[in-house]
Amino acid sequence: MNGFGAIPAFVAVVKGGGFSPAARALGVSKSAVSKRINQLEQQLGVRLLYRTTRRLSLTEAGERYFEHAEQALRAASQAEDAVAQLQGEPQGKLKISSPMSFGRLHIAPLIPKILKRYPKLDIELMMDDRPVDLVADGIDIAIRSSFGGLPDSALVARKLAPLRQAVFASPDYGQEHPLPRTPADLTEHNCILFSYSRDANVWTFEHDGTAEAVEVTGSYRVNNSEAILAAVLEGIGVGRLPTFVAGPLVKSGQLVDLFPNHRIPDHTLYAVFPERQYLPAKVRVFLEFALEYLGGDEPYWDI
Repeated sequence: MNGFGAIPAFVAVVKGGGFSPAARALGVSKSAVSKRINQLEQQLGVRLLYRTTRRLSLTEAGERYFEHAEQALRAASQAEDAVAQLQGEPQGKLKISSPMSFGRLHIAPLIPKILKRYPKLDIELMMDDRPVDLVADGIDIAIRSSFGGLPDSALVARKLAPLRQAVFASPDYGQEHPLPRTPADLTEHNCILFSYSRDANVWTFEHDGTAEAVEVTGSYRVNNSEAILAAVLEGIGVGRLPTFVAGPLVKSGQLVDLFPNHRIPDHTLYAVFPERQYLPAKVRVFLEFALEYLGGDEPYWDI
């Protein structure tokens, strides 16, 4: 039983593929994780991990220990969740992951509202456009788009809202260039490209039941929607943007929707969390807030 306290560290190292990812997930130093694993191996009298400068792998004993350790950690987590359901007030650390632009514009304003209602919560919001591993990174709930693919079977996804896109230009751009009348005209324009998109150079439109794919090019490629917005506002070119970024600026007249009669295929915004028998109260209240604040077929940024 002396090694039981090292189980979270060992499982995090294996799932994260190294000591550094495990340390980030656990919120401790890399040396602390390494020390825990060394102590565990000494207590068991066997080597659990092969360590090299480039990779980490399990020994035969490590594979056997990991199988049971993961089950033990899952059982302990379920026990904590079961007790947490009995708590009168949600409490404890809640780790949330969100894409950068959506997190800054729509999740960050939500956090103070939650903390005012549930002051015993301790929230960590991670905003990053790169894919994350919820289990390896110790994330309780993540905001994800269906554009990145649906979660695997170990995760639960709850629909929050549709995510719509359109192609925009600034009024200044329209004064210097004839605005495109149809999507096909985009081939003659400088298109600002979102580098994380799988279809960065091919924009698809739907009109009267017909789909049209247009291959576009541009002088600026960037991995952030708000950076695309800044370039479009400066009149550098036209940009495909989500309405959760562009919506308020269309209403204020700072952006022009170039093809209001064409539709770019929608995606969906999800709240994603690890599957578990008992949903912790801290996750449940965040989910309820997100559904109330963001949810619906017509999210507030589209109205």
